[in-house]
Amino acid sequence: MSAKPPQDRARQSVAAAAVAAELLPGQSPALLQELHLLTRSGELNADARRKLNQINHLYGMLRPKLEPLLANHGDPLLLDAGAGNGYLGFVLYDLLLRPAGRGRLVGVESRPDLVERVNQRAALLGFSRLQALQGQLAEWADADVAGIDGQKPQAVLALHACDTATDDALVLGIRAESQVIAVVPCCQAELARLLGGGSAVRSALGPLWRHPFHRREFGAHLTNVVRSLVLEAHGYSVAVTELTGWEHSMKNELILAHKVQRSNGLALQQLRGLLAELPVGEMGLLRRLAATLAPAAAPAP
Repeated sequence: MSAKPPQDRARQSVAAAAVAAELLPGQSPALLQELHLLTRSGELNADARRKLNQINHLYGMLRPKLEPLLANHGDPLLLDAGAGNGYLGFVLYDLLLRPAGRGRLVGVESRPDLVERVNQRAALLGFSRLQALQGQLAEWADADVAGIDGQKPQAVLALHACDTATDDALVLGIRAESQVIAVVPCCQAELARLLGGGSAVRSALGPLWRHPFHRREFGAHLTNVVRSLVLEAHGYSVAVTELTGWEHSMKNELILAHKVQRSNGLALQQLRGLLAELPVGEMGLLRRLAATLAPAAAPAP
């Protein structure tokens, strides 16, 4: 009998005796049990395995960017935008902030039951520098960026913030001039709606998105292209990569940005050229950052 393909193996549960091979060095099984990623008997079911794989891969990509923040900023603030159950925040605290003995992690979440759950778990685990705050991410992003207790976040992270909530995280991070911004987008529908207008479909490039299936796929791709150019125009070095194997998640694109300069005139020029060719100028991300995307805001490359 032939061996099972990788995607089938990835969907299998893992017995307690073999779980250690799935964990990162120093990762706490007790924490993962509290998060219900491990069962009470220490097993890892298939759904939890996919979720843990994504989070651990993301941690591995974030770590080289976040460790310098701990070294250079003393007590940096990391913001988990649209935190949900706080899985990413708890793993980051367990593997990075707790051993370092400094740094704070704050999750912003709109649902009060999830905020309460995260804060109860943090208290139970003794994670004294981790908390969740209730609020709409869009309101946080559009407010005067005073940060939390007067501290702006050095890193803004968003794992599967749905549709324009990813843009809320980008706006928040850009306005706070965060050193690291990392997003794994989810369910991008805004551009598909904009491209569905009659004039957009009748344009010379309209066949690219005339069919609803193509509109959804092209809109999602174009959304992330615009997001990347917006970050670059604001002085970020951007890497776009696959987060983990497609067998673990179809929502799998990571945009990882690191602030390296004040602005980037070439990226701004490329963005404006793209806007001249495609009907995407009404994207909320672009309208909300219009002031800092004005030509005068960016020096010549």
